[in-house]
Amino acid sequence: MAAGIALSLFFIYLAFRRADMAEMLRALGRANYGYLLPLLAVIALGLYLRSLRWRYLLAPVRELGTGVLFASLSIGYMANVFMPAHLGEFVRAWHVGKRTGIASGSVFATIVVERLIDVASLLLLLGLALLVFPFPGWVRQSGVVMMALVAALGLVLWLMKRQRQMALAIAGRLLSGLPAAVASRACQWLEHFLCGVVPLKRRGHYFAVAALSLLIWATYALTFQLLFQAFGFVARYRLPWTAALVAMVITTISVVVPSSPGYVGTFHFLCQLSLGLFGVAKGPALSYAFVLHAVSVYPLFFLGLFFLAREKLSLRSLRAEDIHALDR
Repeated sequence: MAAGIALSLFFIYLAFRRADMAEMLRALGRANYGYLLPLLAVIALGLYLRSLRWRYLLAPVRELGTGVLFASLSIGYMANVFMPAHLGEFVRAWHVGKRTGIASGSVFATIVVERLIDVASLLLLLGLALLVFPFPGWVRQSGVVMMALVAALGLVLWLMKRQRQMALAIAGRLLSGLPAAVASRACQWLEHFLCGVVPLKRRGHYFAVAALSLLIWATYALTFQLLFQAFGFVARYRLPWTAALVAMVITTISVVVPSSPGYVGTFHFLCQLSLGLFGVAKGPALSYAFVLHAVSVYPLFFLGLFFLAREKLSLRSLRAEDIHALDR
């Protein structure tokens, strides 16, 4: 947690270092906040589409309703606001397991597959964006690193699934130094995890997952574009249609890579940096980043709190349950 907070402070410093506070305030004052309502509607649509896609990924394990998954996604996103390194994903797995009785390891496997699809989709968008915009070298290098990581993780999952008994035996040897009860639970969780790494239930589901992935990213791009309109950036800086795509690809790097809780700092700096490529001044760009981060994160945070309260859970119990999620 301390490392995450330090990372946030470092990137916040970088974002504010040369930003003009007066320009920031003027940009905030000029913004048309009437765009927030359609923007929130688009964000809610994106969350629903993610729930629907997750339903297809979970179908081989068990058919679930979209409502349960929508609540779990909201709670997971809420947990990511104060937990570093995407630990909210474990909370999602725990919540679905608690609601349905499915082993949390099997649920978590579908979340890993979901994230692999997200990163693969991001890399596809980066490749398309390279055709219309000359990204800085560090963005291309980040894409290569992410591609290598996705390929490596995909290969490891395939090998573990194909050689299941060998994977469990290796895990048992690696965990042999731990107390027997802990090692046994960890191996059991891994076995449940491998049970969740399965092909989709029907051939048509592959098309559905691909289509939903494109729609999800379309909602993200539309979020950027709507806020461009709210801040008047399209007319003031003559932003091309590619600006939303480029800003989305660069800013999403802060979300894909495990970092500080709530992506504070990394999100703001990369968003500011991406808008700077199109001539947007640092002050207005940082104001835009703060508003985009707020509307993207905090409505989902309060939505997650709502679902927690509805199920008579608390943040303290959530953290305790997350620590012991491997037991189930």
